[in-house]
Amino acid sequence: MSGSAGDELYEILDDRFRTGRCTNGDSRLEVLYDDCRWAEGPLYLPAWRQLVWSDIPNDRLLRWDEATGAVSVFRTPAGHVNGNTLDRQGRLVSCEQGNRRVTRTEPDGSLTVLADRYDGKRLNSPNDSVVRSDGTVWFSDPDFGIVTDYEGHRAPSEIGACNVYRIDPVSGRVHLAADGFEGPNGVILSPDERQLYVSDSRAARIRVFDVGDDGTLSGGKVFASAADGVHYDNIRFDDEGRLWAAALADGVHCYDPDGTLIGRLRVPEPVSNIAFGGPKNNRLFITATTSLYSLVMSVTGAPRV
Repeated sequence: MSGSAGDELYEILDDRFRTGRCTNGDSRLEVLYDDCRWAEGPLYLPAWRQLVWSDIPNDRLLRWDEATGAVSVFRTPAGHVNGNTLDRQGRLVSCEQGNRRVTRTEPDGSLTVLADRYDGKRLNSPNDSVVRSDGTVWFSDPDFGIVTDYEGHRAPSEIGACNVYRIDPVSGRVHLAADGFEGPNGVILSPDERQLYVSDSRAARIRVFDVGDDGTLSGGKVFASAADGVHYDNIRFDDEGRLWAAALADGVHCYDPDGTLIGRLRVPEPVSNIAFGGPKNNRLFITATTSLYSLVMSVTGAPRV
């Protein structure tokens, strides 16, 4: 299925958006699917040329096949999965808001629970995760899935805070990585794995932490702050160090490595998540409210490692 998102897709806010060849791709968005309640968590699977993503209120993971365009159900029930990523063995790592845990899908289809508690208390509702080359996992844990029954199950927070955690790749122990968030959401490592970027949706800002060899975080300065009424969801890097952010009703933002907002993609629905994919890693997949969109771009996502 294809469709138009209008003629004015790219908004240039700084000339670096133009000179960086960010606007030379498709002139229109392609609609791949439009029957979700609230779509999130797109993840491209290179080995199968497929994309999986989450339809959280409908409690299902969906799958789009690049060769045929067919959409099917990958898993249901799915624990109200939000964000998805791959570990370095190509296994699916998912944040299950409803089940309040982080899981890994094994090659045989079974699930391994990576984290469901911190200090003996149930997690709130894991949202997004990223895996370092040594197997360390960081994940955000806001309360989005426990404040109502719409995207999870209404329940009190046992921890009483919204934090970012780290899972040790050897012991499996869950460590508090960073606190002081209002609603931590998207997490991503810089391509050199020396920094961790975290979007704080309720605080409308993106913070950046230095990553130690042992996985501990330090710093936490503000990389970008949104204008009034704008909030961030997940974030992704391209191969030239620009940070792209899902900005809900404000479309998709593009930030220069120095933190300057240089451009924006206009999307007809509030944008929840983005992911680079396709054979050349230059196809941007966008989940936005009810729909899955894609855009073949003139920029390329950060290398798959």
